[in-house]
Amino acid sequence: MSAINLKTFEVWFITGSQDLYGDETLREVARHAQEVAAALDASPQIPVRIVFKPVLTTPEQIRDVVLAANAAPNCIGLAAWMHTFSPAKMWIAGLKLLQKPLLHLHTQFNREIPWSTIDMDFMNTNQSAHGGREFGFIGARMRIARKVVVGHWQDQDVITDVATWTRAAAARHDALTARIARIGDNMREVAVTEGDKVAAQICLGYSVNGYGLGDVVKHIDAASDADVDRLCDQYEEQYAMAPALRRGGQRRESLRDAARIEIGLRRFLEAKGFVGYTNTFENLYGMKQLPGIASQRLMADGYGFGAEGDWKAAAMLRAAKVMAVGLPGGTSFMEDYTYHLKNDNPQVLGSHMLEICPSIAAAQPSCEIHPLGIGGKEDPVRLVFDAPPGPAVNATVVDLGDRFRMVLSEVDVFAPEQPMEKLPVARAMWKPRPDLKTAAAAWIQAGGSHHPTFSQALTTEHWEDLAEMWGVEFVVIDGDTRLRDFKNILRWNDAGVFRRA
Repeated sequence: MSAINLKTFEVWFITGSQDLYGDETLREVARHAQEVAAALDASPQIPVRIVFKPVLTTPEQIRDVVLAANAAPNCIGLAAWMHTFSPAKMWIAGLKLLQKPLLHLHTQFNREIPWSTIDMDFMNTNQSAHGGREFGFIGARMRIARKVVVGHWQDQDVITDVATWTRAAAARHDALTARIARIGDNMREVAVTEGDKVAAQICLGYSVNGYGLGDVVKHIDAASDADVDRLCDQYEEQYAMAPALRRGGQRRESLRDAARIEIGLRRFLEAKGFVGYTNTFENLYGMKQLPGIASQRLMADGYGFGAEGDWKAAAMLRAAKVMAVGLPGGTSFMEDYTYHLKNDNPQVLGSHMLEICPSIAAAQPSCEIHPLGIGGKEDPVRLVFDAPPGPAVNATVVDLGDRFRMVLSEVDVFAPEQPMEKLPVARAMWKPRPDLKTAAAAWIQAGGSHHPTFSQALTTEHWEDLAEMWGVEFVVIDGDTRLRDFKNILRWNDAGVFRRA
Protein backbone atom coordinates (compact mmCIF):
# COMPACT_ATOMS: atom_id res chain seq x y z
CA MET A 1 0.00 0.00 0.00
CA SER A 2 1.38 3.40 -0.96
CA ALA A 3 1.67 6.07 1.71
CA ILE A 4 -1.47 8.07 2.42
CA ASN A 5 -1.10 11.38 0.54
CA LEU A 6 -3.78 13.87 1.52
CA LYS A 7 -2.52 16.40 -1.05
CA THR A 8 -4.24 14.33 -3.74
CA PHE A 9 -7.58 15.45 -2.26
CA GLU A 10 -9.35 18.74 -3.01
CA VAL A 11 -11.89 20.87 -1.18
CA TRP A 12 -13.69 23.21 -3.55
CA PHE A 13 -14.08 26.77 -2.26
CA ILE A 14 -17.40 28.18 -3.42
CA THR A 15 -18.68 31.70 -2.80
CA GLY A 16 -22.31 32.78 -2.84
CA SER A 17 -23.60 36.10 -4.11
CA GLN A 18 -26.24 37.35 -6.58
CA ASP A 19 -26.42 39.43 -9.78
CA LEU A 20 -28.18 42.26 -7.94
CA TYR A 21 -24.88 43.84 -6.87
CA GLY A 22 -23.51 44.45 -10.37
CA ASP A 23 -20.30 43.52 -12.14
CA GLU A 24 -17.93 45.75 -10.17
CA THR A 25 -18.99 44.34 -6.82
CA LEU A 26 -18.94 40.78 -8.10
CA ARG A 27 -15.40 41.26 -9.39
CA GLU A 28 -14.37 42.43 -5.93
CA VAL A 29 -16.14 39.45 -4.36
CA ALA A 30 -14.23 37.13 -6.70
CA ARG A 31 -10.88 38.76 -5.86
CA HIS A 32 -11.57 38.41 -2.16
CA ALA A 33 -12.67 34.80 -2.52
CA GLN A 34 -9.57 33.93 -4.52
CA GLU A 35 -7.37 35.47 -1.84
CA VAL A 36 -9.09 33.58 0.97
CA ALA A 37 -8.95 30.28 -0.92
CA ALA A 38 -5.28 30.80 -1.80
CA ALA A 39 -4.40 31.58 1.82
CA LEU A 40 -6.13 28.45 3.08
CA ASP A 41 -4.51 26.39 0.35
CA ALA A 42 -1.09 27.71 1.36
CA SER A 43 -1.59 27.02 5.07
CA PRO A 44 0.72 24.25 6.29
CA GLN A 45 -2.01 23.18 8.69
CA ILE A 46 -4.47 22.26 5.97
CA PRO A 47 -3.37 18.92 4.48
CA VAL A 48 -5.51 18.98 1.31
CA ARG A 49 -5.79 21.34 -1.66
CA ILE A 50 -8.24 24.24 -1.40
CA VAL A 51 -9.44 24.98 -4.93
CA PHE A 52 -11.17 28.26 -5.81
CA LYS A 53 -14.31 28.06 -7.95
CA PRO A 54 -16.04 31.01 -9.67
CA VAL A 55 -18.54 33.03 -7.64
CA LEU A 56 -22.05 31.55 -7.75
CA THR A 57 -24.96 33.90 -8.49
CA THR A 58 -27.71 31.68 -9.97
CA PRO A 59 -29.45 28.41 -9.12
CA GLU A 60 -28.07 26.87 -12.31
CA GLN A 61 -24.47 27.72 -11.42
CA ILE A 62 -24.92 26.27 -7.94
CA ARG A 63 -26.44 23.06 -9.27
CA ASP A 64 -23.71 22.67 -11.87
CA VAL A 65 -20.83 23.07 -9.39
CA VAL A 66 -22.47 20.58 -7.01
CA LEU A 67 -22.89 18.01 -9.78
CA ALA A 68 -19.28 18.54 -10.83
CA ALA A 69 -18.10 18.12 -7.24
CA ASN A 70 -20.11 14.93 -6.87
CA ALA A 71 -18.46 13.50 -9.97
CA ALA A 72 -14.90 14.67 -9.26
CA PRO A 73 -12.97 11.70 -7.82
CA ASN A 74 -10.53 13.85 -5.85
CA CYS A 75 -13.07 16.35 -4.49
CA ILE A 76 -13.80 15.44 -0.87
CA GLY A 77 -16.10 18.32 0.05
CA LEU A 78 -17.24 21.90 -0.44
CA ALA A 79 -16.35 24.95 1.66
CA ALA A 80 -19.03 27.61 1.18
CA TRP A 81 -18.70 31.33 1.98
CA MET A 82 -21.52 33.84 1.63
CA HIS A 83 -19.51 36.99 0.92
CA THR A 84 -22.68 38.96 0.21
CA PHE A 85 -26.32 38.07 0.62
CA SER A 86 -27.05 34.99 -1.51
CA PRO A 87 -30.82 34.26 -1.49
CA ALA A 88 -31.04 30.70 -0.21
CA LYS A 89 -33.84 29.48 -2.43
CA MET A 90 -31.18 29.53 -5.14
CA TRP A 91 -29.33 26.84 -3.18
CA ILE A 92 -32.13 24.33 -2.75
CA ALA A 93 -31.70 22.43 -6.01
CA GLY A 94 -27.95 22.15 -5.57
CA LEU A 95 -28.04 21.17 -1.91
CA LYS A 96 -30.62 18.47 -2.64
CA LEU A 97 -28.09 16.89 -5.00
CA LEU A 98 -24.99 17.33 -2.82
CA GLN A 99 -23.23 14.06 -2.00
CA LYS A 100 -20.06 15.50 -0.48
CA PRO A 101 -19.48 16.99 2.99
CA LEU A 102 -20.19 20.70 3.43
CA LEU A 103 -18.35 23.29 5.49
CA HIS A 104 -19.93 26.69 6.01
CA LEU A 105 -17.16 29.25 6.52
CA HIS A 106 -18.85 32.19 8.22
CA THR A 107 -16.21 34.87 7.76
CA GLN A 108 -15.72 38.20 6.08
CA PHE A 109 -12.83 39.57 4.07
CA ASN A 110 -12.08 42.54 6.31
CA ARG A 111 -11.17 41.90 9.91
CA GLU A 112 -12.36 45.25 11.31
CA ILE A 113 -14.88 47.93 10.42
CA PRO A 114 -13.15 50.81 8.57
CA TRP A 115 -14.61 53.44 10.87
CA SER A 116 -13.66 56.57 8.94
CA THR A 117 -14.52 55.33 5.43
CA ILE A 118 -17.37 52.89 5.84
CA ASP A 119 -20.27 53.66 3.52
CA MET A 120 -23.15 51.80 1.88
CA ASP A 121 -20.94 50.51 -0.94
CA PHE A 122 -18.79 48.78 1.68
CA MET A 123 -21.90 47.47 3.46
CA ASN A 124 -23.37 46.06 0.24
CA THR A 125 -20.16 44.21 -0.59
CA ASN A 126 -19.47 42.82 2.88
CA GLN A 127 -22.71 41.17 3.97
CA SER A 128 -21.45 37.90 5.42
CA ALA A 129 -23.03 38.64 8.80
CA HIS A 130 -26.55 38.19 7.48
CA GLY A 131 -25.75 36.39 4.22
CA GLY A 132 -24.38 33.53 6.30
CA ARG A 133 -27.57 33.43 8.36
CA GLU A 134 -29.67 33.09 5.22
CA PHE A 135 -27.49 30.19 4.10
CA GLY A 136 -27.62 28.72 7.57
CA PHE A 137 -31.41 28.70 7.53
CA ILE A 138 -31.68 26.68 4.34
CA GLY A 139 -29.14 24.20 5.67
CA ALA A 140 -31.21 23.78 8.82
CA ARG A 141 -34.50 23.66 6.89
CA MET A 142 -33.15 20.93 4.60
CA ARG A 143 -31.46 19.06 7.47
CA ILE A 144 -28.10 19.34 5.71
CA ALA A 145 -25.24 17.99 7.81
CA ARG A 146 -22.51 20.61 7.78
CA LYS A 147 -19.82 22.18 9.91
CA VAL A 148 -20.02 25.90 10.68
CA VAL A 149 -16.72 27.68 11.29
CA VAL A 150 -16.98 31.27 12.53
CA GLY A 151 -14.26 33.92 12.66
CA HIS A 152 -11.80 35.78 10.48
CA TRP A 153 -10.23 33.59 7.84
CA GLN A 154 -6.69 34.50 8.96
CA ASP A 155 -7.28 33.57 12.61
CA GLN A 156 -5.44 30.50 13.83
CA ASP A 157 -8.51 28.89 15.41
CA VAL A 158 -10.45 29.23 12.14
CA ILE A 159 -7.64 27.63 10.15
CA THR A 160 -7.41 24.85 12.73
CA ASP A 161 -11.14 24.14 12.52
CA VAL A 162 -11.03 24.07 8.72
CA ALA A 163 -8.01 21.77 8.79
CA THR A 164 -9.73 19.39 11.20
CA TRP A 165 -12.79 19.20 8.97
CA THR A 166 -10.68 18.50 5.87
CA ARG A 167 -9.02 15.57 7.65
CA ALA A 168 -12.40 14.11 8.54
CA ALA A 169 -13.58 14.64 4.96
CA ALA A 170 -10.50 12.79 3.72
CA ALA A 171 -11.25 9.85 6.02
CA ARG A 172 -14.88 9.80 4.88
CA HIS A 173 -13.75 9.86 1.25
CA ASP A 174 -11.23 7.07 1.86
CA ALA A 175 -13.92 4.93 3.50
CA LEU A 176 -16.07 5.07 0.36
CA THR A 177 -13.61 2.76 -1.42
CA ALA A 178 -11.99 1.10 1.61
CA ARG A 179 -11.85 -2.69 1.60
CA ILE A 180 -11.46 -4.60 4.86
CA ALA A 181 -10.44 -8.27 4.84
CA ARG A 182 -11.74 -10.58 7.55
CA ILE A 183 -9.10 -13.30 7.76
CA GLY A 184 -11.06 -16.03 9.45
CA ASP A 185 -14.17 -15.22 11.46
CA ASN A 186 -14.95 -13.32 14.63
CA MET A 187 -13.84 -14.63 17.98
CA ARG A 188 -16.48 -17.14 19.03
CA GLU A 189 -19.40 -16.00 21.19
CA VAL A 190 -18.28 -12.34 21.25
CA ALA A 191 -21.10 -9.86 20.66
CA VAL A 192 -19.63 -6.41 20.09
CA THR A 193 -17.33 -7.46 17.24
CA GLU A 194 -20.33 -8.67 15.23
CA GLY A 195 -22.59 -6.34 13.25
CA ASP A 196 -24.37 -5.70 9.98
CA LYS A 197 -21.72 -5.38 7.28
CA VAL A 198 -24.28 -4.39 4.64
CA ALA A 199 -25.62 -1.59 6.83
CA ALA A 200 -22.05 -0.48 7.51
CA GLN A 201 -21.29 -0.24 3.79
CA ILE A 202 -24.49 1.73 3.13
CA CYS A 203 -23.88 4.12 6.02
CA LEU A 204 -20.11 4.31 6.39
CA GLY A 205 -18.86 3.32 2.94
CA TYR A 206 -16.30 0.58 3.50
CA SER A 207 -16.85 -3.02 2.41
CA VAL A 208 -15.97 -6.04 4.55
CA ASN A 209 -15.46 -9.54 3.13
CA GLY A 210 -14.15 -12.77 4.56
CA TYR A 211 -11.13 -14.82 3.46
CA GLY A 212 -9.76 -18.13 4.63
CA LEU A 213 -6.43 -18.26 6.37
CA GLY A 214 -5.17 -20.32 3.45
CA ASP A 215 -5.48 -17.25 1.22
CA VAL A 216 -2.81 -15.63 3.37
CA VAL A 217 -0.69 -18.71 4.09
CA LYS A 218 0.09 -19.24 0.41
CA HIS A 219 1.71 -15.79 0.36
CA ILE A 220 3.57 -16.59 3.58
CA ASP A 221 4.94 -19.84 2.17
CA ALA A 222 6.00 -18.06 -1.03
CA ALA A 223 8.25 -15.56 0.77
CA SER A 224 11.88 -16.15 -0.21
CA ASP A 225 14.68 -16.62 2.29
CA ALA A 226 16.41 -13.56 0.87
CA ASP A 227 13.32 -11.39 1.47
CA VAL A 228 13.01 -12.77 4.99
CA ASP A 229 16.66 -11.99 5.75
CA ARG A 230 16.30 -8.44 4.44
CA LEU A 231 13.28 -7.81 6.63
CA CYS A 232 15.08 -9.23 9.69
CA ASP A 233 17.90 -6.78 8.98
CA GLN A 234 15.32 -3.96 9.01
CA TYR A 235 14.08 -5.15 12.38
CA GLU A 236 17.61 -4.99 13.78
CA GLU A 237 18.11 -1.46 12.42
CA GLN A 238 14.84 -0.08 13.79
CA TYR A 239 14.34 -1.80 17.14
CA ALA A 240 16.24 -2.74 20.28
CA MET A 241 16.60 -6.44 19.57
CA ALA A 242 16.40 -9.02 22.36
CA PRO A 243 19.64 -11.07 22.41
CA ALA A 244 17.83 -14.32 21.61
CA LEU A 245 16.49 -12.80 18.36
CA ARG A 246 19.76 -11.36 17.09
CA ARG A 247 21.75 -13.00 14.34
CA GLY A 248 23.08 -16.22 15.82
CA GLY A 249 20.65 -16.06 18.77
CA GLN A 250 18.79 -19.15 19.90
CA ARG A 251 15.39 -17.75 18.83
CA ARG A 252 16.53 -16.22 15.53
CA GLU A 253 14.40 -18.67 13.55
CA SER A 254 11.29 -17.38 15.34
CA LEU A 255 12.16 -13.88 14.14
CA ARG A 256 12.48 -15.23 10.62
CA ASP A 257 9.07 -16.89 10.97
CA ALA A 258 7.59 -13.57 12.10
CA ALA A 259 9.20 -11.79 9.15
CA ARG A 260 7.86 -14.39 6.75
CA ILE A 261 4.36 -13.83 8.17
CA GLU A 262 4.69 -10.07 7.70
CA ILE A 263 5.83 -10.46 4.09
CA GLY A 264 2.97 -12.83 3.27
CA LEU A 265 0.32 -10.80 5.04
CA ARG A 266 1.49 -7.58 3.41
CA ARG A 267 1.50 -9.17 -0.06
CA PHE A 268 -1.98 -10.58 0.46
CA LEU A 269 -3.31 -7.13 1.40
CA GLU A 270 -1.49 -5.37 -1.44
CA ALA A 271 -2.59 -7.89 -4.06
CA LYS A 272 -6.27 -7.31 -3.32
CA GLY A 273 -6.16 -3.60 -2.49
CA PHE A 274 -7.14 -3.89 1.18
CA VAL A 275 -6.54 -1.00 3.58
CA GLY A 276 -7.47 -2.93 6.72
CA TYR A 277 -7.91 -6.44 8.03
CA THR A 278 -8.82 -8.61 11.00
CA ASN A 279 -7.61 -11.93 12.29
CA THR A 280 -8.32 -14.09 15.31
CA PHE A 281 -6.21 -16.41 17.44
CA GLU A 282 -8.98 -19.01 17.09
CA ASN A 283 -8.12 -19.46 13.42
CA LEU A 284 -4.36 -19.84 12.92
CA TYR A 285 -4.18 -23.01 10.84
CA GLY A 286 -1.02 -22.93 8.72
CA MET A 287 0.69 -20.16 10.73
CA LYS A 288 3.48 -20.91 13.17
CA GLN A 289 2.68 -17.93 15.40
CA LEU A 290 0.04 -15.26 15.79
CA PRO A 291 0.96 -12.15 13.75
CA GLY A 292 2.43 -9.80 16.35
CA ILE A 293 5.15 -7.62 14.91
CA ALA A 294 3.53 -8.02 11.49
CA SER A 295 0.28 -6.41 12.59
CA GLN A 296 2.12 -3.74 14.56
CA ARG A 297 4.20 -2.70 11.56
CA LEU A 298 1.27 -2.81 9.16
CA MET A 299 -0.65 -0.45 11.43
CA ALA A 300 2.36 1.88 11.49
CA ASP A 301 2.18 1.94 7.69
CA GLY A 302 -1.47 3.07 7.72
CA TYR A 303 -3.43 -0.17 7.67
CA GLY A 304 -6.48 -0.57 9.85
CA PHE A 305 -6.50 -3.57 12.15
CA GLY A 306 -9.00 -5.33 14.36
CA ALA A 307 -8.20 -8.27 16.59
CA GLU A 308 -10.61 -11.16 17.11
CA GLY A 309 -12.42 -10.38 13.86
CA ASP A 310 -13.39 -6.85 14.89
CA TRP A 311 -13.91 -5.32 11.45
CA LYS A 312 -15.45 -2.11 12.82
CA ALA A 313 -12.25 -1.53 14.82
CA ALA A 314 -10.17 -2.09 11.68
CA ALA A 315 -12.23 0.46 9.75
CA MET A 316 -12.04 3.00 12.59
CA LEU A 317 -8.28 2.66 12.82
CA ARG A 318 -7.95 3.14 9.07
CA ALA A 319 -10.04 6.31 9.33
CA ALA A 320 -7.83 7.51 12.17
CA LYS A 321 -4.69 6.81 10.15
CA VAL A 322 -6.04 8.92 7.27
CA MET A 323 -7.05 11.81 9.52
CA ALA A 324 -3.75 11.77 11.41
CA VAL A 325 -1.35 11.96 8.44
CA GLY A 326 1.37 14.47 9.25
CA LEU A 327 0.18 15.19 12.78
CA PRO A 328 2.37 14.63 15.84
CA GLY A 329 1.41 11.63 17.95
CA GLY A 330 0.31 8.14 17.01
CA THR A 331 -2.86 6.09 16.59
CA SER A 332 -3.41 2.44 17.43
CA PHE A 333 -5.81 -0.39 17.90
CA MET A 334 -6.31 -0.66 21.64
CA GLU A 335 -8.12 -2.53 24.38
CA ASP A 336 -9.17 -1.51 27.89
CA TYR A 337 -7.33 -4.37 29.53
CA THR A 338 -7.14 -3.96 33.29
CA TYR A 339 -7.60 -1.30 36.00
CA HIS A 340 -5.35 0.32 38.56
CA LEU A 341 -7.97 1.08 41.24
CA LYS A 342 -5.75 2.99 43.58
CA ASN A 343 -8.07 5.21 45.63
CA ASP A 344 -6.37 8.53 44.91
CA ASN A 345 -5.41 7.84 41.29
CA PRO A 346 -7.51 5.19 39.49
CA GLN A 347 -6.30 4.50 35.94
CA VAL A 348 -6.71 2.14 33.00
CA LEU A 349 -3.99 -0.04 31.56
CA GLY A 350 -4.63 -0.21 27.83
CA SER A 351 -2.93 -2.96 25.87
CA HIS A 352 -3.54 -6.12 23.87
CA MET A 353 -1.99 -9.53 23.53
CA LEU A 354 0.38 -8.29 20.81
CA GLU A 355 -1.09 -5.79 18.40
CA ILE A 356 -0.39 -2.20 19.52
CA CYS A 357 0.93 0.19 16.86
CA PRO A 358 4.48 1.48 17.42
CA SER A 359 3.41 4.92 16.21
CA ILE A 360 2.43 5.55 19.85
CA ALA A 361 5.80 4.47 21.29
CA ALA A 362 7.48 6.96 23.63
CA ALA A 363 10.94 5.56 22.80
CA GLN A 364 12.55 2.97 20.56
CA PRO A 365 10.48 -0.23 20.78
CA SER A 366 12.07 -3.41 21.99
CA CYS A 367 11.69 -6.46 19.74
CA GLU A 368 11.10 -9.45 22.00
CA ILE A 369 9.72 -12.99 22.05
CA HIS A 370 7.64 -14.42 24.88
CA PRO A 371 5.09 -17.18 25.36
CA LEU A 372 1.45 -16.36 24.64
CA GLY A 373 -0.93 -18.34 26.80
CA ILE A 374 -3.72 -18.38 24.22
CA GLY A 375 -4.06 -19.68 20.68
CA GLY A 376 -1.93 -22.80 21.03
CA LYS A 377 0.86 -21.70 18.67
CA GLU A 378 4.59 -21.02 18.91
CA ASP A 379 5.82 -18.03 20.88
CA PRO A 380 5.18 -14.87 18.85
CA VAL A 381 7.56 -11.97 18.24
CA ARG A 382 6.28 -8.56 19.25
CA LEU A 383 7.34 -4.94 19.87
CA VAL A 384 7.22 -3.78 23.48
CA PHE A 385 7.01 -0.12 24.54
CA ASP A 386 5.10 2.46 26.59
CA ALA A 387 2.99 5.31 25.20
CA PRO A 388 4.18 8.83 26.09
CA PRO A 389 2.30 11.06 28.56
CA GLY A 390 -0.23 13.52 27.18
CA PRO A 391 -3.86 13.89 26.12
CA ALA A 392 -5.51 11.25 23.96
CA VAL A 393 -8.90 10.07 22.79
CA ASN A 394 -10.45 6.62 22.57
CA ALA A 395 -13.17 6.24 19.94
CA THR A 396 -15.30 3.32 18.78
CA VAL A 397 -18.31 2.61 16.57
CA VAL A 398 -20.85 0.02 17.71
CA ASP A 399 -23.81 -1.48 15.89
CA LEU A 400 -26.97 -1.11 17.99
CA GLY A 401 -29.14 -2.97 15.51
CA ASP A 402 -31.17 0.03 14.39
CA ARG A 403 -28.23 2.45 14.03
CA PHE A 404 -24.52 2.95 14.54
CA ARG A 405 -23.23 4.89 17.53
CA MET A 406 -19.80 6.45 17.88
CA VAL A 407 -18.60 6.68 21.47
CA LEU A 408 -15.60 8.83 22.39
CA SER A 409 -13.72 9.17 25.66
CA GLU A 410 -11.13 11.84 26.37
CA VAL A 411 -8.22 10.58 28.48
CA ASP A 412 -4.86 11.67 29.82
CA VAL A 413 -1.92 9.31 29.45
CA PHE A 414 0.58 9.03 32.30
CA ALA A 415 3.88 7.26 32.72
CA PRO A 416 3.41 4.07 34.76
CA GLU A 417 4.02 4.52 38.48
CA GLN A 418 6.47 1.62 38.41
CA PRO A 419 8.20 -0.44 35.71
CA MET A 420 6.26 -3.44 34.37
CA GLU A 421 9.26 -5.58 33.54
CA LYS A 422 7.35 -8.84 33.31
CA LEU A 423 4.56 -7.51 31.04
CA PRO A 424 5.82 -8.33 27.52
CA VAL A 425 3.38 -6.18 25.53
CA ALA A 426 3.05 -2.58 24.42
CA ARG A 427 0.82 -0.50 26.67
CA ALA A 428 -0.58 2.88 27.66
CA MET A 429 -1.66 4.00 31.14
CA TRP A 430 -4.42 6.59 31.14
CA LYS A 431 -6.90 8.35 33.37
CA PRO A 432 -10.28 9.00 31.71
CA ARG A 433 -11.98 12.37 32.09
CA PRO A 434 -13.66 13.38 34.34
CA ASP A 435 -12.67 10.30 36.37
CA LEU A 436 -12.55 6.54 35.92
CA LYS A 437 -15.78 5.88 37.79
CA THR A 438 -17.88 8.26 35.67
CA ALA A 439 -16.17 7.53 32.37
CA ALA A 440 -16.33 3.74 32.66
CA ALA A 441 -19.98 3.83 33.66
CA ALA A 442 -20.83 6.16 30.77
CA TRP A 443 -18.88 4.04 28.25
CA ILE A 444 -20.68 0.92 29.45
CA GLN A 445 -24.08 2.66 29.40
CA ALA A 446 -23.40 3.66 25.77
CA GLY A 447 -22.40 0.11 24.80
CA GLY A 448 -18.89 1.12 23.79
CA SER A 449 -16.61 -1.66 22.54
CA HIS A 450 -13.62 -2.95 24.48
CA HIS A 451 -11.63 -2.30 21.26
CA PRO A 452 -11.31 1.49 20.92
CA THR A 453 -9.12 3.35 18.49
CA PHE A 454 -6.57 5.16 20.65
CA SER A 455 -5.00 8.36 19.34
CA GLN A 456 -2.64 10.98 20.65
CA ALA A 457 -2.75 12.71 17.25
CA LEU A 458 -6.49 13.31 16.92
CA THR A 459 -8.96 15.32 18.96
CA THR A 460 -12.64 15.00 19.76
CA GLU A 461 -13.39 17.43 16.95
CA HIS A 462 -11.87 15.18 14.29
CA TRP A 463 -14.16 12.32 15.28
CA GLU A 464 -17.17 14.61 15.73
CA ASP A 465 -16.77 15.94 12.20
CA LEU A 466 -16.46 12.41 10.79
CA ALA A 467 -19.50 11.18 12.74
CA GLU A 468 -21.52 14.07 11.32
CA MET A 469 -20.41 13.23 7.79
CA TRP A 470 -21.33 9.59 8.34
CA GLY A 471 -24.67 10.56 9.86
CA VAL A 472 -24.13 8.47 12.98
CA GLU A 473 -24.92 9.19 16.62
CA PHE A 474 -21.98 10.71 18.50
CA VAL A 475 -21.65 10.74 22.28
CA VAL A 476 -18.71 12.20 24.18
CA ILE A 477 -17.31 11.40 27.61
CA ASP A 478 -15.12 14.29 28.76
CA GLY A 479 -14.34 16.51 31.70
CA ASP A 480 -17.89 17.89 31.73
CA THR A 481 -19.68 14.54 31.70
CA ARG A 482 -22.27 13.94 34.41
CA LEU A 483 -23.66 10.44 34.36
CA ARG A 484 -27.31 11.41 34.89
CA ASP A 485 -27.18 13.86 31.98
CA PHE A 486 -25.27 11.38 29.83
CA LYS A 487 -27.92 8.69 30.37
CA ASN A 488 -30.61 11.18 29.38
CA ILE A 489 -28.74 11.92 26.14
CA LEU A 490 -28.71 8.21 25.34
CA ARG A 491 -32.46 8.00 26.03
CA TRP A 492 -33.20 10.99 23.82
CA ASN A 493 -31.10 9.53 21.01
CA ASP A 494 -32.95 6.25 21.42
CA ALA A 495 -36.14 8.15 20.57
CA GLY A 496 -35.34 7.70 16.91
CA VAL A 497 -33.37 10.60 15.45
CA PHE A 498 -30.52 8.38 14.25
CA ARG A 499 -32.44 5.26 13.32
CA ARG A 500 -31.64 3.59 10.00
CA ALA A 501 -33.94 4.14 7.07
